[in-house]
Amino acid sequence: MAKKILVVGGGGREHAIIKALKKSPDCGEIWCAPGNGGISYDAKCKNIKATDVDTMVAFAAEEQFDYVVVAQDDPLALGMVDALAAVGIPAFGPDKAAARIEASKVFSKDLMKKYGIPTARYETFDDPAKVMDYVRAEGKYPVVIKADGLALGKGVLICENKQQAADGVKEIMLDKKFGASGNHVVVEEFLTGPEVSVLSFTDGKVVKPMVSSMDHKRANDHDTGLNTGGMGTVAPNPYYTPAIAAECMEKIFLPTIRAMNAEGCPFKGCLYFGLMLTPDGPKVIEYNCRFGDPETQVVLPLLESDLLQIMTACTNGTLADTEVRFSDGAAACVILASGGYPVQYEKGKPISGLTNGQLAGEENITVYHSGTAITEDGTLVTNGGRVLGVTATAPRLTAAVTQAYAAAEKISFEKLHKRTDIGLRALKAIAEG
Repeated sequence: MAKKILVVGGGGREHAIIKALKKSPDCGEIWCAPGNGGISYDAKCKNIKATDVDTMVAFAAEEQFDYVVVAQDDPLALGMVDALAAVGIPAFGPDKAAARIEASKVFSKDLMKKYGIPTARYETFDDPAKVMDYVRAEGKYPVVIKADGLALGKGVLICENKQQAADGVKEIMLDKKFGASGNHVVVEEFLTGPEVSVLSFTDGKVVKPMVSSMDHKRANDHDTGLNTGGMGTVAPNPYYTPAIAAECMEKIFLPTIRAMNAEGCPFKGCLYFGLMLTPDGPKVIEYNCRFGDPETQVVLPLLESDLLQIMTACTNGTLADTEVRFSDGAAACVILASGGYPVQYEKGKPISGLTNGQLAGEENITVYHSGTAITEDGTLVTNGGRVLGVTATAPRLTAAVTQAYAAAEKISFEKLHKRTDIGLRALKAIAEG
């Protein structure tokens, strides 16, 4: 029987989840809240803020959804999965207690320390003066200072010297740039090595990792400029070899799931491992309690199994018996952003080159909408910092990167900004390998 599904969120990640869910024979009517202009080509949109738990749950109950996918971190941290369960609606995603693995850096670092999961050395503080005493005593730069709570992926400062550390502490703890997230901070050692994102499905018992990916966080080419929500991704990540994958399963993935069970907050849903492959082996930089954005835009296009079946198996605890298979090809996603992102940018610029939100006649290209709107006269316009994610799939990464860029050239809007080097580091690693 076809399921009526609601996806909570309104960006490129949600668009990728919706497109993957629609391939399932069990997927019936699909909704997205709040959604966006481009998502409305694929799903019915309802303008409810993702963080408005009460209104969202009331809407889900009223519309009698069979299943809800809570894709965004804030509503998970606010307990939307718990609230849906209370009205009898099953959902994909961790409950409030388990979502702390992302919502509190202090919780996640203490969990890793307690259960021996490899991560950077750290201390946590709630007194700004003590932070600087510790930084001066350690005397090691760069040093990383993180706001405890959710800060749109931007509450992490890498400080190269004492002055930058003092400025960072002021920004987070005294000026409260990230609000209450800055009441506590984590100060940790700076790790070096290639970064890898591994999203994984888990039902609280088994872990089935998705294909690995590589994000490009900085706004400009050659990893310069400000940190953003992500300017592009490729999958698989060439640094993530089968040997490293086996080591991560044994030392990080399964121990994390066991630790969460031991703490009385089993994790079900998508657990995202942000890893650094250091000279001392893989270490956890961060956990996320949901699909990454824009990692999802390269990972899900390579999924060959039924996403809806996998998600319901995570909810029901039957993941061990459910197939999770990925193609052995590659994918590349180039983000088209508004000029000035991540600081100030204009909205409402008409987007040209797309038909019903997609590039006509392109077999292996998908355009995921992150920040778009449709005006009253039916024009597709920009409505965010990251506007579109242009993803290509191909048998080899070289072809995926070339084709994603060729496709991106066909789309335009005023003050469009994109990086021109997405995937280059990965291609170099493949060439050297």
